[in-house]
Amino acid sequence: MPPFHLAIPVDDLEQAAAFYEGVLECPRGRSAERWIDYDFFGHQLVVHRTDGGGVRGTNPVDGDEVPIPHFGVVLAWEQFDEVEAKLRGARVAFLIEPTVRFEGEPGEQRTMFLLDPAGNALEFKTFRDPGQLFAS
Repeated sequence: MPPFHLAIPVDDLEQAAAFYEGVLECPRGRSAERWIDYDFFGHQLVVHRTDGGGVRGTNPVDGDEVPIPHFGVVLAWEQFDEVEAKLRGARVAFLIEPTVRFEGEPGEQRTMFLLDPAGNALEFKTFRDPGQLFAS
């Protein structure tokens, strides 16, 4: 699958850098006065200094209120554990604690939600069987 490109609003580039580079250890790419490119687990994430953004609502999914909008990445099983450990080590608060969703059903997955410093909602998920990503 080819990498995606996503641009998100942030209100403070230094806070964004501390989170994406410092906590998640995403390599920095190009940058300018009002934006920074990151290698977000093999995808291009661009944080743009602007006003606005953040969570606008929620949708119920398997007993949790999932923030809308949100973005994220599907990780390998072991990589999910590594990212969770980084987040816990940095004392990042979870919107939805790491949990198993759709247990025993098609598409069973581990997932966690959090906010970046600008209030953008992120989801990290993993499947023990990656072939279940689009299972119905």
